[in-house]
Amino acid sequence: MADPLDTFEIHDPRFRGYVLDNAGLEEIASGFRWVEGPVWMGDWNCLLFQDLPRNRTMRWSESEGLSVYRAPSDYGNGQTRDGQGRLIACSHHGRCLYRTEHDGRVVTLVDRHAGKRLNAPNDVITRSDGTIWFTDPVYGISNDYEGGRQCSEQPPALYRFDPETGEIRVAAGDFDGPNGLAFSPDERRLYVSETGDQTHPTPRQYIRIFDVAADGTLSGGDVFHKIEPGYCDGMKVDEDGNVWSSAADGVHCLSPEGRLLGKIRLPERVSNLTWGGVHRNRLFIAASQRVVSIFLNRRGAPLPGAGQ
Repeated sequence: MADPLDTFEIHDPRFRGYVLDNAGLEEIASGFRWVEGPVWMGDWNCLLFQDLPRNRTMRWSESEGLSVYRAPSDYGNGQTRDGQGRLIACSHHGRCLYRTEHDGRVVTLVDRHAGKRLNAPNDVITRSDGTIWFTDPVYGISNDYEGGRQCSEQPPALYRFDPETGEIRVAAGDFDGPNGLAFSPDERRLYVSETGDQTHPTPRQYIRIFDVAADGTLSGGDVFHKIEPGYCDGMKVDEDGNVWSSAADGVHCLSPEGRLLGKIRLPERVSNLTWGGVHRNRLFIAASQRVVSIFLNRRGAPLPGAGQ
């Protein structure tokens, strides 16, 4: 058996304290076309994730293994839960956010802004005030692999949506391709990955950081960190505010100041990740065509969504 420590690349002494010597990478499922949108369902004790090009949402649990949760998924991508524990998902094909009610009904939350259709919502998170934040690049409607080619009706943007009032507003519009999202534990900072215009030979690709006012207004937007190799697609934050980002060579752990602390090395590109398990110390990683996990001496930041 390979030494679990060979999985890690230490760049800062702090990262050594996050590593468990006897916990290695575990492959929990494989054989997918492209994995996205992992979300931990704590009250169900299972992981949901998207087999995006196959248009289905998968379910995995330690006790029951792998099964199909929803097919078709309307080419679902990012997922999260709200304060009542309801599942919220981004749809490429439907160009919307949809929510699964407790009785199993699926309802569309939002599919337009200023009278025009959204592009292809990509990632979504909730805030403790009940608002829903999501990115809307054109990736999901630019090809037939992840939802089907359709015409864009408005520029890519980061949105803030209030499901109580139905208000949707552009939180930040100066993006070429907004992607992954994460709040700091105190929700005063918002991290957003810019993955750029994929048709451009040198797209803008880095993580930006915004200050969040009490009313949800954003300021700042400076570059927080540039992932190399590859770029940040999705990310999550731990209890101390460290940012765990996807990369072309695995998962990178960044300090709240934007310093690279260390890496979890993988042989393939990572799209997204999420914290889960009983203590939220198990990192589930969407690694191209498979899902792997690893236990760490670190817990994910508490989330406002019930049951996460």
